[in-house]
Amino acid sequence: MNTATVLIGVCLSDEHALDLESFARACATDADFIRQLVDEGLVQPIATFNDWHFAAQEIAHVRRIRRLQHAFDLNLQAVAVMLDLMQHNERLLSALRRAGLPCDG
Repeated sequence: MNTATVLIGVCLSDEHALDLESFARACATDADFIRQLVDEGLVQPIATFNDWHFAAQEIAHVRRIRRLQHAFDLNLQAVAVMLDLMQHNERLLSALRRAGLPCDG
């Protein structure tokens, strides 16, 4: 017997923000982990009157953090260093491309 699963979702744009619990679910993690990321400065919440909200583009950022953490068995401080190095590398590759120089990135 074949069964089909239908998923219904919402397309999130820059004008949408998720509360902490919804954001954690969208990132496939829990709210405590999101709080740790905020404490480490890895994720920036949008402060509202009495609660945190998170921009949709932060979902991919949190998922990247989780992948790095699991793939390399890193603590959050090491993930922060790795993310800084990756961003620096991306900026350098972009500068090389703008200058018309060959790069392997």
